[in-house]
Amino acid sequence: MANCEIVEKKKVSRSIGNRDKAIRSEVISVIGLGYVGLPVAIGFSRKYRTIGYDIKADRIAELLKCVDRTGEVSSEDLCRPNLQFTSDPELLKAATFHIVTVPTPIDEMKHPNLESLTHATKTVGSVLKVGDMVVYESTVYPGLTEEKCIPLLEQISGLRSGVDFLVGYSPERINPGDKAHSFTEIKKVVSGQSAEALDRIAEVYGEVVDAGVFRAKSIKVAEAAKVIENTQRDLNVALINELSLIFHRLGISTHDVLEAAGTKWNFLDFRPGLVGGHCIGIDPYYLTHKAEEVGYMPQVILAGRRVNDGMGAFVAEELIKKLAKKGVTLNAAVVSILGITFKENCPDIRNSKVLDIIGELEDYGIRVQVTDSRANLLEVKDEYGIELVEIDRMDSAHALIVAVRHEEYRSLSPRDFRRLSIGTPIVMDVKGIYSAEEMWKEGIVHWRL
Repeated sequence: MANCEIVEKKKVSRSIGNRDKAIRSEVISVIGLGYVGLPVAIGFSRKYRTIGYDIKADRIAELLKCVDRTGEVSSEDLCRPNLQFTSDPELLKAATFHIVTVPTPIDEMKHPNLESLTHATKTVGSVLKVGDMVVYESTVYPGLTEEKCIPLLEQISGLRSGVDFLVGYSPERINPGDKAHSFTEIKKVVSGQSAEALDRIAEVYGEVVDAGVFRAKSIKVAEAAKVIENTQRDLNVALINELSLIFHRLGISTHDVLEAAGTKWNFLDFRPGLVGGHCIGIDPYYLTHKAEEVGYMPQVILAGRRVNDGMGAFVAEELIKKLAKKGVTLNAAVVSILGITFKENCPDIRNSKVLDIIGELEDYGIRVQVTDSRANLLEVKDEYGIELVEIDRMDSAHALIVAVRHEEYRSLSPRDFRRLSIGTPIVMDVKGIYSAEEMWKEGIVHWRL
């Protein structure tokens, strides 16, 4: 082990001689320019020459015009002189510090889909030089970086990890749509395959992350920390969702119960809702996959996932009951859905659970029309085959589902709901935006989780 460390220091001495000078001489590459990668590239470009790489030529074309369809980054930041965008992997050869930020989704069987991560790793491997650093930010299960990524980097590059190049892991913590908690304002967990790797990663990230860095004990620890952050939140929401299912059967308001319970100082303020997106609804499956691989069948985590994955169908079933009571023939019914993004005030449609509501209603022959003030029309069409309609162009509907808490929808009034409805409005208030008392007072049939 000691001999390996000595060789390693000799091989990568380019980056450790004069530390301050070496850090600033790093050239950063960020592979994958989505919701995570682009803010990371912007953050590093404030102090380093940075190359942003993405395989999608249309994404690069819009970024070169200083336009970000996700709305996460300003035009001013995209035009920084230190920042270069490209879809040509050859240009990555100029980088010394590669950061991989590609998505890691799940497949139809809810198993990890590592296609993008594998492709990105091969791309980095093809441009690796002696002395380079590779850092993974993509969410993975504990052990994946060392068990899958490092061997692939060695195979493609012909170089030796820990000797010719170094590897680390620093889990992303980007929260789409959240302007208060930006890349530079969130403490960064960093880890490395060796003390040398950890030092280099910590110092480079420390230059740009104002909140500072936390040095994890190992790469596996950092990988595990990432997946449990979102698994914990998933389980907390699952508990409240299950309570909501119970309280509906008891005929009491979940929101009234939470308001009362929230008067205790240590009660956690989680709310019922649809759990989608690329983190909370996905990451637990990475952990359970690895747990099963090592011989443990998770109970609590998977139970929480089943509860959360069933909430879309529950909303649809409750609406069908209300339509039946109103005397509406289901195959002649029209339902308007407001919001298709996975969360409020951002255009991110990945793993949106609103699709579960749509699918359930359509199975009953109900015609569904969807509007969203934030989502990209072409992305929704390409990803889900749904044609978004402007809210003022929607046909009058027998019921409305306000599925996402966009700022624009919070100001809707009973008069607006009447204008959008056929007869007495039925409003399914998934996020609990509106006052139940006010809605009932105005003659609106109001339902919320």
